[in-house]
Amino acid sequence: MTSMSRARVARRIAAGAAYGGGGIGLIGAAAAGLLLAEVQLAKRHVGNGHSPHPPSAEGVYGRAYDDPGDPPLRLTMLGDSTAAGQGVHRARQTPGALLASGLAAVAERPVRLRNVAVPGAQSDDLDRQVSLVLAEPDEVPDVCVIMIGANDVTHRMPPTRSVRHLSAAVRRLRTAGAEVVVGTCPDLGTIEPVQQPLRWLARRASRQLAAAQTIGTVEQGGRTVSVGDLLGPEFEANPRELFGPDNYHPSAEGYATAAMAVLPSVCAALGLWPAEEERPDLTRREGFLPVARAAAEAASEAGTEVAAALPTGPRGPWALLKRRRRRRVPASDPAPAATADRPT
Repeated sequence: MTSMSRARVARRIAAGAAYGGGGIGLIGAAAAGLLLAEVQLAKRHVGNGHSPHPPSAEGVYGRAYDDPGDPPLRLTMLGDSTAAGQGVHRARQTPGALLASGLAAVAERPVRLRNVAVPGAQSDDLDRQVSLVLAEPDEVPDVCVIMIGANDVTHRMPPTRSVRHLSAAVRRLRTAGAEVVVGTCPDLGTIEPVQQPLRWLARRASRQLAAAQTIGTVEQGGRTVSVGDLLGPEFEANPRELFGPDNYHPSAEGYATAAMAVLPSVCAALGLWPAEEERPDLTRREGFLPVARAAAEAASEAGTEVAAALPTGPRGPWALLKRRRRRRVPASDPAPAATADRPT
């Protein structure tokens, strides 16, 4: 599918989500049935119910920067097993811990991490997760990272419904004062045990949903990072290194790769990135585009950021597409330090 046709589909899905339209199928009914059957078959070979429960990584990171007069930044993870860190055994290997450590190093401030993500969650669980996050008005996060979408595809949730739930979550968090970075639906076409035609169908469906998620998120004041790297070409080339023991969830190295892609956008959302790096770099094919076109391009290239940029024009809202350079995430605090100050 070309970038322009993907943009048209994404725009239709986002419009249906915004105006309460029915389910706009990502793939035909017959193909959807085949996709579901293939997913069930694949589940016999991946996960198999033996993937470890994600370790809790909640707590304060970057204690070396502690200043009694400067409270920690608050980072909250929402979403599914990817946000929770399923597939690794140590707290410091989870994406939340990696992002908290990286953010602390850039901001030179401690970062308090909270994680309300749930393995297996679909986008309709975000309302519950956001309510947990906003239960204490005085504890609104400075920035929230949402990773969601894979289970929506495999469970055939109508994409309009999926995007509607995500958009509502972003809107509630932004209204409360939190910055929001969404890691869009990963590329499901690279799960190792999955065979054709599921690979092609899953890749097409997940990229279309990722583009639509981008439109919905940007229109509500958030920004997105395409996280196809979680299950994308880089993982396909190194499945034994970048997938976890269940061959489905990322390994520690895989989560580190994803965190390197998301961290710059988290820092930029908080105004912590150098100003000169916020301008479009034409040599990296960055620039201002209609949001649907930017969303389609981002879905095709993992690690690409899309953020609101200009007011709505004749062709709809415009966005800034950035291909940020990945930054290596510093080593996280030892597990005891990360959990010693765990919120209750």
